Amino acid sequence: MSMVTTPAGRLGALARAEFTLLGRSKATLVTAVLVPLALPFTLRSVVDGMDVQDVGLSVGLVLLPASIGFALLFGVYSALVAIYTARREELVLKRLRTGELRDVEILCGTALPIGATGLAQSLVLVAACTALLDMPAPHAPFLAVLGLLSGLVMCVALAAVTAAVTRTVESAQVTTLPFVVVSMALSGVTVPLEMLPDTFASACELLPLSPVMTLVRGGWTGTLSTHDTLGAIGTALAWTVLAVFAVRRWFRWEPRR
Repeated sequence: MSMVTTPAGRLGALARAEFTLLGRSKATLVTAVLVPLALPFTLRSVVDGMDVQDVGLSVGLVLLPASIGFALLFGVYSALVAIYTARREELVLKRLRTGELRDVEILCGTALPIGATGLAQSLVLVAACTALLDMPAPHAPFLAVLGLLSGLVMCVALAAVTAAVTRTVESAQVTTLPFVVVSMALSGVTVPLEMLPDTFASACELLPLSPVMTLVRGGWTGTLSTHDTLGAIGTALAWTVLAVFAVRRWFRWEPRR
């Protein structure tokens, strides 16, 4: 008698296997775990030199969203691009497609361990920032949660898109650079958009990670208007939908040799 499987069961089995593989990869662990935890501390001296008080912010309101941004960029996006590429080149994805797993289950199951790691990192960093920087409780916590979850989903989808154009695990360090550098510089991760010229800041608000930073920071300040909230949600949703469309159309399951 054949065993009847469910999508949840198949996802769980694949996620457990990926957790095991993640623990064996030292390079991926460094990228996914240590880098996001260390970067916020290195940014502290830079933020101290900014006049963030002039735009109604504090050091904590800059570093806390930035720490979540680092977790998403390095702990989720960059690490997952390397994982998708490695699994494809090792023919793992191709073999998985011959079984009961559907394409979306393969991609989601592979991403679950990294997504869980990114979520745990974000919670740890939030707790650390709250304790070390004397941060108050968030005024609108649902906005911060919405920003974090939308960022996780978006970064998983964008990682799959980037993996489609990445030939090897080594080249993933290059193909991930554009999104990482642009997001760090122009999406409010290292420099708040409030400190940029208005016209330039309005354009930067349309970048993929900008709405995540806006929602997370707005969750703590409680000053985000309904218009700005809906705009941030719409931007994040639009990028996620575009990324999912690109994955469905261009994701490669065969090795790119």
